Amino acid sequence: MTNLQLLIKKIHVVDPKNQMDGILDVLIQKGKITAIKKDIEPVENAQVFDGSGKYLFPGLIDMHVHMREPGFEQKETIETGSRAALRGGFVAAVAMPNTNPPCDHQSVIDNIIRKANEVPFYIFPAATITKERAGKELSEMSDMKKAGACAVSDDGEWVADSLLMRHALEYASMLDLLLISHAEDRRLSGPGVMNEGLVSTKVGLRGIPSASEEIAIARDLILAEYTGARIHMTHISTAGSVAMIRDAKAKGIKVTSDVTPHHFSLTDEAVDRYCTNFKMRPPLRTEKDRRALIAGLVDGTVDAIASDHAPHTDEEKMLEFQDAPDGVIGLETSLGVALTELVHTKKMDLKMLVEKMSVRPAEILKLSHGFGEIKTGAEANLTCVDVDQEWVVNKNDFVSKSKNSCFVGKKLKGKAVATICRGKLWDFRS
Repeated sequence: MTNLQLLIKKIHVVDPKNQMDGILDVLIQKGKITAIKKDIEPVENAQVFDGSGKYLFPGLIDMHVHMREPGFEQKETIETGSRAALRGGFVAAVAMPNTNPPCDHQSVIDNIIRKANEVPFYIFPAATITKERAGKELSEMSDMKKAGACAVSDDGEWVADSLLMRHALEYASMLDLLLISHAEDRRLSGPGVMNEGLVSTKVGLRGIPSASEEIAIARDLILAEYTGARIHMTHISTAGSVAMIRDAKAKGIKVTSDVTPHHFSLTDEAVDRYCTNFKMRPPLRTEKDRRALIAGLVDGTVDAIASDHAPHTDEEKMLEFQDAPDGVIGLETSLGVALTELVHTKKMDLKMLVEKMSVRPAEILKLSHGFGEIKTGAEANLTCVDVDQEWVVNKNDFVSKSKNSCFVGKKLKGKAVATICRGKLWDFRS
């Protein structure tokens, strides 16, 4: 990591918000972008970064990660998770609150932000919707917003009490906090461990029906319309969910959504090997669902790509499929999978990818001052990408403390080669 004057030469800048798409030079001084134009003259004492053949994006923002600290530091820490994020091209992430203790008190938020600042990296903590994520009593959202919370979520659990959810939406709306919903009716999911369907029958594992997600989304959309509040549906996984959100947006409901790289690139067929690195919640669905998620990304129904980075130790993931914890890591592979599965297959162009991984997350989270755009005078939060670099995912190369990736051994095309966060350069070129 270096913190100095930096001149990036001859790099292809892609910034949809400011309609920049061409080869330019970018000068960074004292952490801020001071010039963006062709042929900037060398500046005394400035480090020169040759961007030839590379692309420069507004820094990537992940709307859904689990940093595990406090309470589960054996899986991940704020430091290791932040470094993994930087390695993957991210400059900021929203940390989910299912820690121990849960993020339902301002002291927990203070600690998370302080530790991220030491890296430095931007973590925007999501506070809990309900105290201890128990679904019984609303958290003190106002206090936690003052401490730095950017959103509220009971991620991992759905607020099943409809009256409590109505009050949560009203309270969050009053505070201008985004409410992020993990939409899953646990009564319908029951003891399921993978998608309910032909494959679950074939492999003999209990299934989670798509209805468990879709019923929860339908209820949340009705309440969002009734209250007029903003709601974000995270890690949606079914064609029915996409269709309902599309209809809701057409009606003017204030709903946004994200999908994960594993859900738009894999299906439940991957579970036939009983590898627990393919066990996540929501589960991998069918090919029809996978295609619907991509269609939703392309037509704007789905606003963002988020990793749902969920670290677990090897010992935990070595349990039998039904007993192993849900979740896979994704911070270091998200960009590569998105480029491989979406851009290089020509389902979307780089501009749209930047919108899904930077511009829209910044807009949804109401971030400014150097997020989601490349702008003179703004803080330098940028991602330098080699879109053609081919690489094979190797668990031994992960910066993350945990190695539970469902993409180990997969050949990807496209990778972050440098990340600039808070004006500091993290250079990953070998």
